[in-house]
Amino acid sequence: MARTASIGIRVEPVVKGALEEAAKADRRTVAAYIEKLLIDDLESKGFLPKGAAE
Repeated sequence: MARTASIGIRVEPVVKGALEEAAKADRRTVAAYIEKLLIDDLESKGFLPKGAAE
């Protein structure tokens, strides 16, 4: 998937730390981990067709 859009977010330091740990445990960068979480959630709620983000 071409990465052509960026999103900036602010989170509490404790959330960022947990996010970094989770991404590392999943062998992903923080950005890739967040993207995976977003896609999974959007697909499960019907906002994004399954496989559309591949």
